[in-house]
Amino acid sequence: MNVFRRRPNAAVLLVFLGVVIFFPSILNAQKINGPIVLPNRQLTEKAMGFYIAGVVDDRRDNNVVASLLSTTPPYNKYQVDVKDGAARALKRFAGYAIQSAQNPRPVNIRIKKLSIVEELKGNDEVRGKLEIEFVFELEKDFGMVRLASYPATTTYTRSALQQYDLGVLLSRAFAGGLTWFNNWINREADTNIKLARGVRLIFTDYTEQPEGDTVYYSPKRPLTWDDFKDKPYGDKYVAEVLPGFGYTEQAGVVKGVVEVRISMRVFLPKSAAWVKSGSRNDYALSHEQRHFDIAKIAARHFQQALLAMKIPADNYDGYINVQYLDSYREMNRLQEEYDHETSHGMNVAAQKRWNAMIDKDLKEVL
Repeated sequence: MNVFRRRPNAAVLLVFLGVVIFFPSILNAQKINGPIVLPNRQLTEKAMGFYIAGVVDDRRDNNVVASLLSTTPPYNKYQVDVKDGAARALKRFAGYAIQSAQNPRPVNIRIKKLSIVEELKGNDEVRGKLEIEFVFELEKDFGMVRLASYPATTTYTRSALQQYDLGVLLSRAFAGGLTWFNNWINREADTNIKLARGVRLIFTDYTEQPEGDTVYYSPKRPLTWDDFKDKPYGDKYVAEVLPGFGYTEQAGVVKGVVEVRISMRVFLPKSAAWVKSGSRNDYALSHEQRHFDIAKIAARHFQQALLAMKIPADNYDGYINVQYLDSYREMNRLQEEYDHETSHGMNVAAQKRWNAMIDKDLKEVL
């Protein structure tokens, strides 16, 4: 960062993240013999959507904040700290500085660096350097989510015979960090997934044109015997299909809400469907179609279960994945019950009952 030299009693130029800020002189202050006291100040712009819930002093050395030079020869070094410690002082300062809007986000600050060091330059000039680094974290039920890091460096010069008002210096530096974060969160709130307040699920049914080896479920596209492309296996059944369902998803943040677009795919591969010679009749085809219908019902139950949930923005994928596994197990269970109770279609009365149940469920989900 640039260093601005000046004569004693002149105004001071400070640099935070490359922004030059003009401050009136803050020399001629009371001599610092005890802890540094920060004067309160409010941010120029109202904080939109956050408050400081906690502050942690995470400095490695955890030493006192300021290493200063006395104002009398031989200008010996002495150390002073912020009153009540850096973390408490910053928490108290932020509580006064931030007048937050409704429904604010709880944000924590982790102090990674905070130090003021003075060195003698020549016989009558002292140069001071303030370094700060704040890490802003969003408080969640499961822990902290890192949002952004704010480093800043400021230098000043003073006469060796005059002292510098470090309380005002730190107050302005803290206000600069909070203002920077306020601008950051206002800029990021609508599009940053870490700041999203909710989830919206948007479902669509996948179709494919032209059709390849896979049949994707559609009420307008029932199975035909031409879809059975594999060679027959075993002696127990006259035909077999292997339907299933899956999904693809795309997520984005729109006005602070995670929009998850889920493309549902209820499918049946032709290359895994087979029928024995001489068994191509309407009754057998209807039995196999019902297997495909069951997959559709389970897929719709997956969709309905998710829509009934209150899904958190920071773990929406976990909820979707768990429900998918549950719904896929439901599909497998229904397929097994269907074949067991109908004896793979041989029990005509049971087949009729299942046809009625499946038709009823299809009307509810389609």
